[in-house]
Amino acid sequence: MTPFASLQPGTVRSALYVPASNSRALQKAANLGADILILDLEDAVSPSDKISARASLCAALPELQRSNARIIVRINDLSTPWGREDLSAVIAAKTESILVPKIESAQDLLDVDTVINHITLSEAITQGPRLWAMIETPRAVINALSIADVARTTTVPLTGFILGLNDLCKETGVRVVPDRSNLIPWIAMSVAAARAAGILILDGVCNRIQADREFQQECRQARDLGLDGKTLIHPGQVSMCNSAFAPSEEQIAWAEAVVEAFAHPENDDVGVLVVDGEMVERLHLDLAKRLLALRQR
Repeated sequence: MTPFASLQPGTVRSALYVPASNSRALQKAANLGADILILDLEDAVSPSDKISARASLCAALPELQRSNARIIVRINDLSTPWGREDLSAVIAAKTESILVPKIESAQDLLDVDTVINHITLSEAITQGPRLWAMIETPRAVINALSIADVARTTTVPLTGFILGLNDLCKETGVRVVPDRSNLIPWIAMSVAAARAAGILILDGVCNRIQADREFQQECRQARDLGLDGKTLIHPGQVSMCNSAFAPSEEQIAWAEAVVEAFAHPENDDVGVLVVDGEMVERLHLDLAKRLLALRQR
């Protein structure tokens, strides 16, 4: 399985939240077709179930990590009574990636990494997990570039951002409207920051489970805004999400033509070509390769 660190933007599509307190959901999750499973110890688990949910998650991890889905565990914030125990438990269980909520600055991320390093050293664990950061507060949006730059300028293994738009709306008082037009500036700022640092970014969830048309519109909007994929709250959303983020037949045909054109020996040093009457540059070659990689999923 390709390490998250080696994945390029545009190579993941669907990330399904799975409540760690729901043992039946944990058992079924691996076969739902999602690219990523986010095993959730935070919002989806009531305070009274936090400890038992952690134990259930750790018990389920070995089987889930043998599946085709990538595994991320969302822990509780380190300021809560459960956050540090969550970290210790999932590191001991050798989870690949951890999603950290309420990250508001680069220093927050560095502080989490320090705690992880202390745990791995004390437990004689050779390699710690990779990190994902929730972007879910006004300060996080404003500081998105400095948070993302942690991946580029330090040894902290930051893989990507996940947008928490429900929390962001709550914190700002912004209304949730069907077309999300009022959220586009914040989404775009987060995408730009992620791309500047070369990390992945996933869209927030669609709250309306049975509103297929609205969900598909959100997927298309996220795709067009440059996000890699979308987080989901219901298994019924997985196939629609994967389809929305998959390239069309026309896009695949275009990508194949571009790759073939630049593959000719006489075009080794050529920066610009005409393919099917359209000017293409080497930046389009990178885009074409990304589209073809998506087709292979």
